[in-house]
Amino acid sequence: MSNVLITGSNGFVGQYLAHYLSGAGDDVIRAYRHLPDKISMESKAHFAVGNIDAQTQWQLALTDVDCVVHLAARVHVMQETDADPLAAFRAVNTEGTLNLARQAVAAGVKRFIYLSSIKVNGEQTSDIPFSADDQPNPQDPYAISKFEAEQQLLALGRETGLEVVIIRPPLVYGPAVKGNYSRLIKLVDKSLPLPLAGINNARSLVNIQNLCSLIQTCLLHPEAAGEIFLVSDGQDLSTSELFAQIAQALGKKSRLFYLPSGLIKLLTYMLGRQSEYERLFGSLQVDISKNKQLLDWQPEVSIQSAMLTTVKKRAG
Repeated sequence: MSNVLITGSNGFVGQYLAHYLSGAGDDVIRAYRHLPDKISMESKAHFAVGNIDAQTQWQLALTDVDCVVHLAARVHVMQETDADPLAAFRAVNTEGTLNLARQAVAAGVKRFIYLSSIKVNGEQTSDIPFSADDQPNPQDPYAISKFEAEQQLLALGRETGLEVVIIRPPLVYGPAVKGNYSRLIKLVDKSLPLPLAGINNARSLVNIQNLCSLIQTCLLHPEAAGEIFLVSDGQDLSTSELFAQIAQALGKKSRLFYLPSGLIKLLTYMLGRQSEYERLFGSLQVDISKNKQLLDWQPEVSIQSAMLTTVKKRAG
């Protein structure tokens, strides 16, 4: 049992993680930007901290906390509107994270788990999956801010003894997921013919239950301190296979047809949708062997079982 502070508790991962850890017997303290409507006032288990930056005050929420799981972040967005995106990401993801970690040290917190992003490794893989010990290659402001936060947290850990653990997930999915995965489900559910047959890429995903299982392992495992971990379901899918799995879970026929990838690439680039082409046709694989070797951890649920649960609940 641990007293665990979860930041970003009203987000997709935060809500599931709070339920998961509470069910395992941990005492969970939830931090939000603003208290949800169903919670009328702050208590020892619920705190509103406002905007997250270098000035955020965390002292009350950190009282008697053993471990912080820092999920709150300025997330990657498709249509950036800020005039200086890097500064905006750094203010929350880098400076805000370090501010929280310093206050955690002052409060006597033992361990700090930071949810980073696989984008710190890079945007795509070719023949070799990303590993936790690869040279980082962040390419956009979001990924750069996450990488800088990682580096500053590890330095703070060496300086103060705070046990820092970094987890870099790829796309996270589960029953309440929004964003790209939710759009995929809706697209397949419409039974529209799509030119995505025969794509030979490979992409790693992680179900929310498997991610929470790794986070729980990292709360107390002595070998996790000072380490970086990647996480996935342990099985990679091509885009074609992903659509077929979703269609099967929906009880529908996958209506994919073949169109040369070069033609699709030309069309998407002409329409200014290069990033969508890269996500559909590019590969992004992660190697989780370090988790198994160092932590004796492996995914709790298979990708087939997790996808079936996700799709059924979304469709229902």
